Amino acid sequence: MTGLNVQSKDLKGQSKIEEEHIDNNLAVRDMLTQRGIVPENLPPAEDVKKLQRKLDGEAKKLLKGPKREK
Repeated sequence: MTGLNVQSKDLKGQSKIEEEHIDNNLAVRDMLTQRGIVPENLPPAEDVKKLQRKLDGEAKKLLKGPKREK
């Protein structure tokens, strides 16, 4: 949203772009809270890197196939 507005409003300079970013963040927060969603009350999401390692490990297990007993 900020990127689009920076281009369409032809914003120049760090302070103008920062203002736009802050305004957008406030607008999103207002919309969320109006719908009963309070960001600080949301549970934390699983770390992306941790999740990727987990998926990679599961993929390796699937590729190896079931363990065979001797």
